[in-house]
This record gives sequence, C-alpha cells and structure tokens, in this order.
Amino acid sequence: MSPLMISLAAFVAVSCLVGAVAMILRGGGDEKLEGRLDVLTGLSTANTAKDILTQESVLMRPLDEGFGLFERIVARIGSLQLLFEQAETKMTPATFFATSGGIGLTATALTAFTGINIAIAPVVGVMFSGLPLLWLIWRRSRRMKAFAKQLPDALELLSRALRAGHSLGAGFRLVAEEMTAPISVEFQRVFEEQNLGIPMDQALNSLTDRVPNLDLKFFATAVILQRQTGGDLAEILDKIGHLIRERFKIWGQVQALTGEGRLSGIVLLALPPVLFAAVYRLNHDYVMVLFTDPMGNQMLAGAVVLQIIGALVIRKIINIKV
Repeated sequence: MSPLMISLAAFVAVSCLVGAVAMILRGGGDEKLEGRLDVLTGLSTANTAKDILTQESVLMRPLDEGFGLFERIVARIGSLQLLFEQAETKMTPATFFATSGGIGLTATALTAFTGINIAIAPVVGVMFSGLPLLWLIWRRSRRMKAFAKQLPDALELLSRALRAGHSLGAGFRLVAEEMTAPISVEFQRVFEEQNLGIPMDQALNSLTDRVPNLDLKFFATAVILQRQTGGDLAEILDKIGHLIRERFKIWGQVQALTGEGRLSGIVLLALPPVLFAAVYRLNHDYVMVLFTDPMGNQMLAGAVVLQIIGALVIRKIINIKV
C-alpha cells in the first residue's frame, strides 16, 4: 500500500474517532431538556425535580465560559477546572492542553536536533509537557498557604463583627472589604452567593470544595451546626482562631528542627544533576556513553528511578504533619 493511502486511511480513522467522541459528549442534552419540561408540566416526581433544579444554573457560569470539546472531556474525566479555580487563573482547559502539547513538541524537536539518542526525545517531550501542570500545582499551593495564614485574622474579624451586632453575611462582606486576596476573594464569593439566594450552608460547602483547608472545614462545620442548634458563634470562632495560631506556632518549631534535614535533602538531590552537568562540560564523550550504549541507558534509567525514590523518602522523613 502506498504512503498516500496509509496517510488517507489514518486521517479518516482519526476524523471518525473525533466525531464519535463529540457525539458521545453531546449526548445527555435531550435528557436534560425532557427532564426540565417534565418539571414544568408536573409529570416528574419530587426527587427528579429536586435533582434537576439543584444542577448548576446558567446564571452561575461566566459569560465567556466555553462549551468546547476539551471542556466537556475535562468535566467528565477530572477536576481540572477546580484546579484552575484554586490556582486563581483564567486559563481554560483548551489553552492548558495546547500549551502542554506545544511545550512537549518543542522540547522533543530540540532534543532531536541536538544529536542525542532519538529514543530519549519523546521522554524529554513528555517531561516538559508536564511543566504547565506543575506551574498550576505550585500556584495552587502558594495560594492555599496564603489563605491558611489569613484565616485566623479573618475569623477574629468575623467574630468581632458578630459581637458588634452584624449578621453572618455582613461579617463575610466585612472580611472581603478589609482583607486582601486570596481570602477576600473567597469570602466575597460566599457573600454574593448567599445574597443571591443560595443557602449559607451550600455556600460554605462550595467554599470548602474550592479551598481544601482543614481549619476552614472546622469553621464551616461550626457555622452549620450553630445555625441548626444555636449557640455563641463568636466564641466558637475565637477558639478556632486560637487553635489555628497555636498550630502555626508548633509548625514553625517543627520547621526549625527539620531545617538541617531539609537542607541535606536538597544537597543530595541536586548533587547528581550538577555533577552530570560538570562532567558533560569537561568530558562530553565520557558522558554520552549513557545515551549511546544500551547498558548506559539502563544505568541512566535506574539512576532517575533511584533519584525519585530518594526524593520521596526524604520528603516523607521531613514532612511532619501538625
């Protein structure tokens, strides 16, 4: 078979695959439409009507939110959109995948042009294609740490607002106005949600989903229980804030005691790559045996695996939860 026929067959197969996936992802719209019509006409049961009406409304979505193929795939296979919200970035799934693919292809091409073994190029491309995901995780981690540091002050401010006679919703608004991001953004969103008619319990549950913080879950649970059973919410918030501050104090002591171990881990993990770069600069042919010889490839793969295992072990030793 000629190369032209092979290319044409591959194109048709990929087109059919994309079309099939698009049809599968578009399915379910008719069912939702029929369900909403049944609710309006009174033909559906109470449980069905509740399930349909509690789904995300179009009024709660941004006006510029896309409904393309990538968004539908992400909505079904993972929580990448939640990661975007936690990292506070306006990147869309389509942009994310395009960026990852572009970086991976560029790294693969540059690796192939440098003369290194062609079998290493796809591995390098896959590694570099994960850089956008690592950036999102780093940005999310930094934002979550900033939120955790601001939470005690926010709880104290909310407690003072309650003692001054403000409502809980007004206390959320006060925190949003007086404090900086990221906690001001999240508390402002809770205030706007409950101001638009969403129950406070549901707004707090959405907040804990966006911000996976254990202390915040304590706060949300305390507020929900207080609204159901009663009690002095201001005193509860003071105790939670004091508990968080004491935990930060103990965490600082642990960080000081494990500083030597963390520094040793950084040195041990950075030593092999630095030594490889130095030897590569001094004696290029000596290092290239790792890429040209089959035994060298196995040794290089083993070294990478052992390096990753060592990093995980060191992280497990110095990562003490408080």
